[in-house]
Amino acid sequence: MKKFIWAAPPAQTAFPIAKAGYPFIYASAFVTAIFALTGLTIPAMAGLLITFCICGFFRDPDRLIPNKDNAVVSPADGKVILIDTIDNSDFIEGKCIKISVFMSVLNVHVNRIPFSGTVTDIIYNPGKFFSANLDKASKDNENNAIIVETESGKKICFVQIAGLIARRIICGLQPGDSVSKGRRFGLICFGSRLDIYLPADSALNVEKGDKVSAGTSILGFIN
Repeated sequence: MKKFIWAAPPAQTAFPIAKAGYPFIYASAFVTAIFALTGLTIPAMAGLLITFCICGFFRDPDRLIPNKDNAVVSPADGKVILIDTIDNSDFIEGKCIKISVFMSVLNVHVNRIPFSGTVTDIIYNPGKFFSANLDKASKDNENNAIIVETESGKKICFVQIAGLIARRIICGLQPGDSVSKGRRFGLICFGSRLDIYLPADSALNVEKGDKVSAGTSILGFIN
């Protein structure tokens, strides 16, 4: 059996960029061109640098997914800032394990499906825009929760949470969709956080402070 699989066919470009980033890139490039054509050298150089930074932010590299049926992969790149067992969440009834991954502006921000199954519900909540590394961000910030039921009947939830700078959550899923582990499903613009809720009997594979990559890092195993 292969140790890794492609979640989707690899991109045919050397530097894949998420489609959602193109409007930002085009706008920045247009303003930079105006500065250059009018002889404003310093603003043009600054605009060029900003354009390259935006390209880097919206980069969308291909990822190899661990070929382990019961493995839960990280839905986001970043740092594990919280691992906790809670009695109840706003999205899943009963005891569960909560894992929070904080994404800085330097991380890849394309989000990926952590586990295969069927989307049973999507819950969007408008809210505030506190810094995403704060604990209160989970409840108070704008967020979008996706609940997936596995083939064995267990439920997991992953929540896209806006941050201090992030003001747009993008999700391409609908209730009833069949989803595969490692597939892209959305992104959050300019730094934020993902909370993942797993069954209480899951075996964890990460610790607080670990750095993880979407689709490739195994957060734990569902029993």
